Amino acid sequence: MTATADQTLRQLGPTIYLPAAVWSTGLGAVAPVIVLTATSLGASPATAAVVAGMLGLGQISGSLPAGVLISRIGERRTMMAASALAVPALVACMLAPNVLLLGVAVALLGVCGAAWMLARLAYMTEAVRPELRARAMSTLGGVGRIGTFSGPFLGAGAMHLAGLDGAYLVAIAGVSLATLILIMLPSVPHDRAIPAGTERPGLWTVIRAHQRTLRTLGVAVLLVGALRASRQTILPLWGASLGLDPATIGLIYGLSGGIDMLLFYPAGKLMDVYGRRAAAVPALILLGLAHLLLPLAGGAVGLTAAALLMGVGNGLSAGLVMTLGADASPTAGRAEFLGAWRLCSDVGVGGGPLLIGAVTAVFSLTAAALTVGGAGLLAATLLQRWIPGTSDAATRGHPASQA
Repeated sequence: MTATADQTLRQLGPTIYLPAAVWSTGLGAVAPVIVLTATSLGASPATAAVVAGMLGLGQISGSLPAGVLISRIGERRTMMAASALAVPALVACMLAPNVLLLGVAVALLGVCGAAWMLARLAYMTEAVRPELRARAMSTLGGVGRIGTFSGPFLGAGAMHLAGLDGAYLVAIAGVSLATLILIMLPSVPHDRAIPAGTERPGLWTVIRAHQRTLRTLGVAVLLVGALRASRQTILPLWGASLGLDPATIGLIYGLSGGIDMLLFYPAGKLMDVYGRRAAAVPALILLGLAHLLLPLAGGAVGLTAAALLMGVGNGLSAGLVMTLGADASPTAGRAEFLGAWRLCSDVGVGGGPLLIGAVTAVFSLTAAALTVGGAGLLAATLLQRWIPGTSDAATRGHPASQA
């Protein structure tokens, strides 16, 4: 165990959580504005949705290269490179003269986000002792969710003064501030760049060596990503189908997000003390059941109940994907493995809304809700089966450490 493994969550605060919070807040400011920017450039609603989806495509395409880059130059330099690309990408989004350039800039922004978050994951996998790992990961996820939740409010205030450009200015300020924090604060005790001349396993060598994990537990993680992303799409769609006004739908969605944010630390502690399955399986059952119950929601009260259930399920899964990836990652080729692991999750995140759209187009929104709900129960079954017993056993027998 390296010396860095003695770090607590409090010690990780300034160097890990603070920059991540600022970064997430900045990017959260532009997340709801991308579609509006596309439509202002003359895009149809369908085209605008595709442009917004380029963010997820960028994350998917950036995961594997980011893992290789981290292995070669280290986490800190990778984040600096991501920041150096994110600022011009945001400027391009703000000044894009056409939809095509906007889509390219949005995709580049997704690549930068993938590199940033993978660098944090790679560092924390080695920097935190195993009995504290889930809490560390869930806190990182929680910080990101808080930033994503608060960013749009800052963006809205800025847009009141400067129009759509205001949201991008907030994002540029957030990315720049996060980078400044990285520069000003001392380097983290561990920054794993493999020394030149040292034999390192290639990306595809690592993937082949761990293909069984990726095609079993990785498939379950893909479904987890799909469930998480689908709720962000299906709640507004269901509210609109009920004839609810946008303010009511927004309030219901906000309540779900509030419950979600409150549970990130308890979820991590549950995994650390009682094992990964103790949070993973109930979380996916709740997410699945919430989708299955949506057809019974005939008004605002019913939709609120389903949304709150989704919030509880999503909150209990905070940090789950990162924790399982850290548990499964090898010492040699860790960054490359984590890049492949993130790819599984990102494909699910990108595919969830597409699944809803496809099933709704062919059948109905009710069929989409039932399909996603069934996928949630399947994910719970797969997690129960494929989470290694050692992942649970390793968390037992260790006293709950101070955070």
